[in-house]
Amino acid sequence: MVVELISVGTEVLLGNIVNTNAAYLAERCAYLGLSCYYQSVVGDNAERLLGTINTALSRADMIILCGGLGPTEDDITKETAAKALSLELEMHEQSKERIQAYFDKKGLKIADSNWKQAMIPKDAIVLPNDNGTAPGVIMEKNGKTVILLPGPPNELIPMFEDSVAPYIMEKSSAIIYSQVVKLCGIGESAVEDQIKDMVGNSNPTVATYAKTGEVHIRVTAKADDEKEAKKLVKPIVKELKSRFSLYVYTSNAEVSLEAATVELLEKNGLTITTAESCTGGMVASRIINVPGASEIYKEGFVTYSNKAKKLRLNVKKATLSKYGAVSEQTAKEMSKGACINTKADVSIATTGIAGPDGGSEEKPVGLVYISCTICGKTKVKECHFSGNRMKIREAATTEALTFLRMCVLEYYSEKHFA
Repeated sequence: MVVELISVGTEVLLGNIVNTNAAYLAERCAYLGLSCYYQSVVGDNAERLLGTINTALSRADMIILCGGLGPTEDDITKETAAKALSLELEMHEQSKERIQAYFDKKGLKIADSNWKQAMIPKDAIVLPNDNGTAPGVIMEKNGKTVILLPGPPNELIPMFEDSVAPYIMEKSSAIIYSQVVKLCGIGESAVEDQIKDMVGNSNPTVATYAKTGEVHIRVTAKADDEKEAKKLVKPIVKELKSRFSLYVYTSNAEVSLEAATVELLEKNGLTITTAESCTGGMVASRIINVPGASEIYKEGFVTYSNKAKKLRLNVKKATLSKYGAVSEQTAKEMSKGACINTKADVSIATTGIAGPDGGSEEKPVGLVYISCTICGKTKVKECHFSGNRMKIREAATTEALTFLRMCVLEYYSEKHFA
């Protein structure tokens, strides 16, 4: 079954609102076994919206529209979709009662314009909205299905999960299940070289996605039920873990690199301190974003100036004079000093040139040194990143977490770590 997604709203079209609904719906529809070939965004214009709906009806079995179900004059989705299917609108008494109850509960006076939301296409399926006033609608005609959902995510998502997903499951003959294997410390081209024999598979399919400092491999299978789909995916994921070994930090889509790193530190009973210059606290921020990070995170230093590096991290004046703030030697003293001054087991330090100015032929913009100290032993990595200032800082942050993770794994594998 082919589905097409249409997001309605001039504010979405102009970029004033980030269209998270489309990403959510696309993922959920794929999981439910639907094929999605087109997505559209159209403003609050009846003529253009009608044309978009008619085009979608010509090439899809099901259309899902989100947004434009409110009480104002520019909320035209329901009226336009009904027109496309030649359906009349009529007052739906149960929806009217729910709208009245919603306003009564909040102690608000209802405006006459709100009754517009209780007008439903004849013979349509009404989807209750427990989080707002606009009911959802499912219309069926001539073998086509048109589903209308409210725009606010806190209304759309519960309505989809409670009402639309069960409806689609009854209509769909297959389930699509995906699992992602997340890697760090290895480039996308190197990953693709090692999975060439897998990429051509039709079921399950294997595809790579490059992230900042990471590579994600998505394995997707289609089957009659979730159990069978998972059975198809399992051996492929197992093989990927075998091939990429320590580069794999998780096979759970919900787990981030920082979450996996925090878990690794917890597992080994290690506390950590961060010492940052060019990343300006971004490493600390990502670690602290992980629930429970307080168990392992001690302190964070943002030592942007040479004076701060000397005062807070014991970086020697002679080191700064001879090698400069952006150097292997300074990075090493930063991570060592962070551990000593906070009595942490581990520290990660960053120092570099994020640009756009400040670079030289010897030390170009994008040069970053990352140092990791673990239980008195220190290792430094020289990195070269490209892009604007923010991109370099983000890449350095991800690389710092990757380097931290690899250093901990290496330390406990009893390999050389100096």
